[in-house]
Amino acid sequence: MSGHEGFGDLRELYQEVIFDHNRQPRNFHSMADADHVAEGHNPLCGDQLTVYLKVADGVVQDVSFVGHGCAISTASASLMTEAVKGRPVEEVEALFRDFHALLTDVPPEGRDFGKLEVLAGVREFPARVKCATLAWHTLHNALEGGGTAKTE
Repeated sequence: MSGHEGFGDLRELYQEVIFDHNRQPRNFHSMADADHVAEGHNPLCGDQLTVYLKVADGVVQDVSFVGHGCAISTASASLMTEAVKGRPVEEVEALFRDFHALLTDVPPEGRDFGKLEVLAGVREFPARVKCATLAWHTLHNALEGGGTAKTE
């Protein structure tokens, strides 16, 4: 088996997951009773979203988002909501840092990213990294007290 056979499968999986989460984003709705909210904007792409969180006892009880953007931005936001719901805030912040490192730097050893792993492919396209990380920066800002996250 040559070293490139598995790569095609990964690319197919990447496209499949991105298309699925873009077509049917999970947790895509506003949340009237959210206690943490932040907006995100990527002027380069025109991606714009709002992230809503309900945090109780140091745990993300519920998370959702609304907005519009490219397929990568929407899929990343959808995958993010699935990954952080029910997790302690400290874990969510650690995942934010590790996910950012996965796309921009040296990925942390031993971290299981689950479905988020498919987004690692965007690291080869630096302009798309901003699309994949926008929701995460917005989530981070929501946890830190709000404001607008910009990836430019």
